[in-house]
Order: sequence, then structure tokens, then C-alpha cells
Amino acid sequence: MNIASALKGLATVSWLLVIGIIVLAVYRASRAKPLKRAVWMVLGTVIFSLVLTTVSAGLVFLQADQYGIVISALQPTGYRTQPLSPGLHWVVPFLENVQPYSIAKQTYTMASTTGEGQVVGDDSIQARTKDGQQVFIDASVIYSIDPLHLIDLHITWQDRFEDLVVRPVARSAIRDAVSQFGVEEIVSTKRAELEQTIFDTIKQGLAANNLMMDDFLLRNIRFSDEYAAAVEQKQIAEQLALQAQFVVQQRKQEAEQARQVAQGTADAAVISAQGAAQAILLTAQAQAQANEILAKSLTPDLLTYTYILKIAPNVQVMYLPSGTPLLLPSLTPPQ
Repeated sequence: MNIASALKGLATVSWLLVIGIIVLAVYRASRAKPLKRAVWMVLGTVIFSLVLTTVSAGLVFLQADQYGIVISALQPTGYRTQPLSPGLHWVVPFLENVQPYSIAKQTYTMASTTGEGQVVGDDSIQARTKDGQQVFIDASVIYSIDPLHLIDLHITWQDRFEDLVVRPVARSAIRDAVSQFGVEEIVSTKRAELEQTIFDTIKQGLAANNLMMDDFLLRNIRFSDEYAAAVEQKQIAEQLALQAQFVVQQRKQEAEQARQVAQGTADAAVISAQGAAQAILLTAQAQAQANEILAKSLTPDLLTYTYILKIAPNVQVMYLPSGTPLLLPSLTPPQ
């Protein structure tokens, strides 16, 4: 509690005391008791109450986020040309009073959900896109009063600036900005650009009415039921098309994989056959060369010697058919 409020409370109590003393004086008079003392008590209490009331009426305390416009009967214009800053101030009692204004940031919300915005019920902004689609937008404007132009704001709008400036400027800026974009741009590639366009337009409109724009929040974008259904069907169709494309691609990959496996098997069979044929050819060539060398190395003596080696070592007598020429040469040493 500040000193100005304390003095006002004390003045109220003093006037209640005056009433109590008057009641007491009336009661004493009805009992035929002396009233001289009661009269002085009433006069003293009244004077004290008047002083407190006068002082409390002249003291004004403004909070840290408040500025005040002094409405004055002493000024030709009806107000002081400079607003009061936060703190304790003195004005002329009963001839001047102060209209406080908060310079803190304030939020004005327009939403479809009941209880979120300043207006009860659905207060979202209906707008049409460049391609004719209807959209519903929930948004919030964060703004504050410009203390340097508080006098002008008070003269023009008093305390009606929220309903007569912030709301219409914001709704008009949102509708104008939405009309410059297509519906798909709003929800995807150019949403940030849309927000910036709205912010710049609202900022310019508020500045022209002595208000400062702090931020703009594009809370939600909704579509008509028909368009939402169409978008859902389109998304389903696109998903099915993508799925079909994926299946085709998968089948192509499987076919290519099978072709490569078959090609690898065929190549392996060819290589194996070529290797086998090459091996047979090399074996035949080697055998032919061996036979040629063997044929060149065979002599009668070598054949005889080989034959003898094949005869069992324990054979001492060998019978030959009649007329069979003797195969073995004489082993008798020459005389």
C-alpha cells in the first residue's frame, strides 16, 4: 500500500469518526446532557477529516508500469501537456485528477477456442487466399503504449484503443496478407513470410495510433471442412502412389539382383567349362609329347631289357611253342 492510499483510508476512517461523534452528540442531547464538549469534538474531527481528504485527493502514486494523464480544470486545454511518470506526485485537489495508463506489454488474442481470447466464443479471423480458399486464423498481437505519445493517445482514443485500434488493425492486416498467398504457400513454404508481412502491416497501423508493436503470433491455421477433406484425400492418394512406386522399384531391384545372380552363375559355368577344356587340352598335349619322347627312346635292346625285367626272378626254364623264334639274344659271352 502506498502513502496516497494510506491517507485516503485514514480520511475515510476520520469521517466515520465524525459520524460517530455526531450520533453521540444527538444521544446526549436526547438525554438533556451538555453538548459543548461534543460540539468541539465534532468540529475538530471534521477539520481533521477535511485536511486528510484534501491531502489524499492531491497525492497520486503511479506504479512502475504506469504513466498518468492529468485532467485539469486549471488548464485551457483541460489537461496537462506532460504525462506523469511512475512514482508519487501532487496535483491540485478537487481541480485535477489523474487517468493512469499501463505501458506494460499487453496481448490481444483472437482465437476460435472459447476462453483464449478477449471476445467470448469463436473470434478467429476468416480470410481467403489468393487461390480462393477460405482459412480460419488464430492469432495474438503483443503491443504496448508509447509513453512519449500518451497525450495524443488519450485525446484520440482514451481507454478504447484496444477495441477501436488493435483489433480492427490486426484483423485487416491478416486478411490483406493472406490474400497475397496461395493456400499451400501459407501452410508450407511461405508461412514465415506471411507472418512477417502481417507483423510489418500491424506495426505500421499501431504506430499511426501511438501504439508500439512488440510481436505477432500466428497461433493456428484451419481450413474449411471441404478443403480439409480434399487435402486428406490428396495425401492418401499421394501416399498410395508413393507406395506403388516403392513396390515397383523394389521389384526392379529384385529382378536386377536375380539377373545378376543368373549372369554370375552363367559366367561361372563358362569359366568352369573353359577351364576344363583347357585342362584336357593341356593333358593331351603333355601326353602326346610324352608319347613322342617315349617313341624316340625305344630301341630293341631296351625292349628286351624291359621284357627281362618283367620275367619273374625265380623262372629257370621257359618253354616256348614250337616254331617260336627265340626272343632273347644269346647271353653267352663271346668267345
